[in-house]
Amino acid sequence: METTTPVCAIIPPHILDKLAQSDDPVVYEPARRTLEHDAALRTQRRVASTRGNDTPGGTPSDKPQRTVYDAGHQDRTPGTKVHAESDQPSKDQTVNRAHDGLGATFDFYLKVYGRRSIDGSGLPLDATVHYGDKYGNALWDGERVVLGDGFGDLFLDFTLALDVIAHELTHGVIQHTANLENYGQSGALNESVSDVFGSLVKQYALGQTADQADWLIGNDMLGPGFPGTALRSLKAPGTAYDDDLLGKDPQPASMDHYVRTPRDNGGVHINSGIPNHAFYQLATTLGGHAWERAGHIWYATLTGGELASDASFADFARLTVASARSLYGDDGEEIQALLKAWSTVGVPAT
Repeated sequence: METTTPVCAIIPPHILDKLAQSDDPVVYEPARRTLEHDAALRTQRRVASTRGNDTPGGTPSDKPQRTVYDAGHQDRTPGTKVHAESDQPSKDQTVNRAHDGLGATFDFYLKVYGRRSIDGSGLPLDATVHYGDKYGNALWDGERVVLGDGFGDLFLDFTLALDVIAHELTHGVIQHTANLENYGQSGALNESVSDVFGSLVKQYALGQTADQADWLIGNDMLGPGFPGTALRSLKAPGTAYDDDLLGKDPQPASMDHYVRTPRDNGGVHINSGIPNHAFYQLATTLGGHAWERAGHIWYATLTGGELASDASFADFARLTVASARSLYGDDGEEIQALLKAWSTVGVPAT
């Protein structure tokens, strides 16, 4: 069984494994390279993740300090510095999108939750673009967001998807708060919380209510050849794709179909569908903007200091109930909607 801490990447290994088995070299060659790159970065991620809250911060500010680096299609980080906070827009639109994505995520956490950068203390935000040769992934390596250019007609430039950038930066928020282990249910929570806030950043930027949102992850950077609608769906886990190339989306929507596997560190990108769907149920039941009541409950649970690094789904669910009571009282609709949401996915919350 794989026990090393994985790279926190947006494309799960089960998708890349399927692509690596294709008969088409246009598909399998970059898929295999991407898997190799992710493996090479795993050690770097493991060292960074053990630092947790010890990573030095910046000066708390209401303004982000963003730097974008260009890897020049090589396997290196951070690469060459190409854009600083005060610079004029670049001629490279990938650089500009990375800069804007860092800023949109910073603004979301500041304006919605009062958090100054991912560590709460003004940590500068860095991104590396044009990483690798046809690198088909985006990841958080413990210090920065690393964004590939995609390959073929499956994955486009990863900077096209704001929720992808926000997902990866949220791994940084988790690193500086609960520091959830990337294995088993705690790892699935790590991925789920990143999906939830990645989706919320996109919804916030678009001004969408819960019923207006698509609740899809990564759909904006998928090419015309991708055989599905998204990488994952919070609304309907297990329905993002179903095709000979990729197989069927393996995400379960409830504990009735929990997947036990030695792959992907215990299926962290698979079983994340369960808490993802619980959040969707809560947010749509409450209505309005999902980053408000539902998002505040999740954020308070993540940052409240009670969430253990090896938390189970049930641990997290119980703490969300405590957070909801603290924020909204014992008799509000928030508690009833929350208990129903966890019940729907089969996770005990009391």
